[in-house]
Amino acid sequence: MKGDLFSSEHVVQPASAPGMTAQNAKSIRYAVNGDMMARQGAMVAYRGNLQFERKGQGMGGMLKRAVTGEGLPLMTVRGQGEAWFAHEAQNCFIVDVEPGEALTVNGRNVLCFDSTLSYEIKTVKGAGISGGGLFNSVFTGQGRLGLICEGNPLVIPVSPQQPVFVDTDAVVGWTAHLHTSLHRSQSIGSMIRGGSGEAVQLKLEGEGYVVVRPSEATPQKAQQH
Repeated sequence: MKGDLFSSEHVVQPASAPGMTAQNAKSIRYAVNGDMMARQGAMVAYRGNLQFERKGQGMGGMLKRAVTGEGLPLMTVRGQGEAWFAHEAQNCFIVDVEPGEALTVNGRNVLCFDSTLSYEIKTVKGAGISGGGLFNSVFTGQGRLGLICEGNPLVIPVSPQQPVFVDTDAVVGWTAHLHTSLHRSQSIGSMIRGGSGEAVQLKLEGEGYVVVRPSEATPQKAQQH
């Protein structure tokens, strides 16, 4: 068989090492030898002897998901083989989490991760139910984390001298040692559209990074996650 479709750019080659690698800009390959975690429904192909098991979030996680619409529905992948993960053709990125580090991520941006990583769904400080009910997943431990983002993300450094303000619907995640709070400001765009003129951003202070996607979540998209 010939043609551009069957060029080396598209044809999958044997995995060179176990674990997570980027297959291309829109998908992640995981060479499984044991177990790993992935977003439910994100597996697009696999080969080998693999089993997929839905993982519950526990009563606390279920409550937060019901209240906020956010959550991290997961499945465990066990066995030996290869699996490919993707979600709505969003761009994929891999983050290496080291011991002592922590990364806070919006559940809608998680694709897959090593089972050596621990995660916990937490309320974003300064943004409780009365402030929009923001819940994120905090990852700690050592391992690789696969993320998805609509478009190419902006990674913005945060310093004590320069706090960063981000749209709550556009934020992907941030290094977890940053301090968060809600900030209200006048929005010219909101006033032009006939709104109240008041906008709410998430303010991040300290030393670290914040990751932002180049778009806001539409109501239809937000309801799907």
